[in-house]
Amino acid sequence: MSDQHPFEHLTPSFIQDAIESRDYLCDGRVFGLNSYENRVYQVGIEEQTPLIAKFYRPARWSREQILEEHSFCFELQDQELPVVAPLRDSNGESLFDYEGFQFALFPRKGGHAPELDNLDNLYQLGRLLGRIHGVGAQHPFQHRPAIDIQSYGRDSFELISQHFIPQELKPAYDSLAQDLLERMELIWQQSQTPELIRVHGDCHIGNMLWRDDAPHFVDFDDARMAPAVQDIWMLLSGDRPSQLSQLSEIVDGYNEFYDFNPAQLQLAETLRTLRMMNYAAWLARRWEDPAFPHNFPWFNTVRYWSEHILELREQLAALQEPPLQLF
Repeated sequence: MSDQHPFEHLTPSFIQDAIESRDYLCDGRVFGLNSYENRVYQVGIEEQTPLIAKFYRPARWSREQILEEHSFCFELQDQELPVVAPLRDSNGESLFDYEGFQFALFPRKGGHAPELDNLDNLYQLGRLLGRIHGVGAQHPFQHRPAIDIQSYGRDSFELISQHFIPQELKPAYDSLAQDLLERMELIWQQSQTPELIRVHGDCHIGNMLWRDDAPHFVDFDDARMAPAVQDIWMLLSGDRPSQLSQLSEIVDGYNEFYDFNPAQLQLAETLRTLRMMNYAAWLARRWEDPAFPHNFPWFNTVRYWSEHILELREQLAALQEPPLQLF
């Protein structure tokens, strides 16, 4: 298998052969779905509902880390929470191997993105997140890492600074990134080491399906240990009054099942900044994958890095502002 472009082997016939190795009979229909970190396909099955096949990026997660993702989903499913968990075979296995790839199969579920400007929807999402976090707090991941300043912030900065930022922008970027890291370290210390629990980790509308008048969560691939607020701040948008109104609805629903610690709100902008830095580094790390230059042609241009610096400057200002507060 190619070290640089492992997914080049995922031809329709390869995908079908992998799935048929699990005793399914494919009908020839294979449709690629919107996924870049891994590769995800809807695959037709003879006389059955199509399945979703997820081929994990080699060397990204260990087998133990992937199985922890699956185990978390099964725990949530056992509590009758609306999450899309992998399918298990007759032996209870959910992660399969085929010619150098690890893959999992999921049921196909329909739905649409939630309307986050609807306060009733946010209340329901808060209730569901409270239930998820109640399960997530029962015990920690043993193999999956945490969202932290080192891996999301400092490691990202070092990669970009050393290998990607244009030379003419490097002094401005380096100085700004150091200021951000120092400020975030201070905020994290002032938060008195927040409790870390198992969270979804990538709680944006693309990972939620709204159907049957309720939210359903999909894709726990980025599940990590993190403060509970990691799954909450991404649901907020607009100006400060709008965010306060949204936050109030979310937390009201959340507290029905798990107590939210308002002190974690001071970490919201730190977590937002870390996500921005990590996203740029993620694109950089994956730039050798042919899918990335094709789908992200604007990345790694002088304009992109100039705008990235501007966004980080705005974040430095946001980190100086008082955090959102619940009344």
